[in-house]
Amino acid sequence: MRSDCPLNYGIEIFCDKWSLLIIRDLMFFGKRYFNEFLHSEEHIATNLLADRLSMLEKEKIIRKSKDTQHKQKIVYSLTEKGIDLLPVILTIGLWSEKHADIKLNPGRDIILGEAKKGLTRGIDKMRKKLIKEHEVG
Repeated sequence: MRSDCPLNYGIEIFCDKWSLLIIRDLMFFGKRYFNEFLHSEEHIATNLLADRLSMLEKEKIIRKSKDTQHKQKIVYSLTEKGIDLLPVILTIGLWSEKHADIKLNPGRDIILGEAKKGLTRGIDKMRKKLIKEHEVG
């Protein structure tokens, strides 16, 4: 049973790293197909990926549709609810860059570049790009 705590709702959805990494891949790396998610450097298992994609779709964070070029393929995209997670993803990334005891991937500027110049401006710029790319609105 869900509590009335707003943080609890988010924790229930993002209780593991995979959901946020799938959203990251959709937002910043243009991944749209099941096999593309499988080939992320974190190496999610097939059954976990299928489960997380299903849950994210059920929660209306992503949607799936048939690929217009290949009718056999399913393409995933973010919904407006999914795009609204952009500030969360960027804030976690900025916090991690500041506090991680490991050498972070040099490609992190793909994610954090605009946010490091100014979080609000970076969010606005990236949000407009995502709305266009994911055909939201």
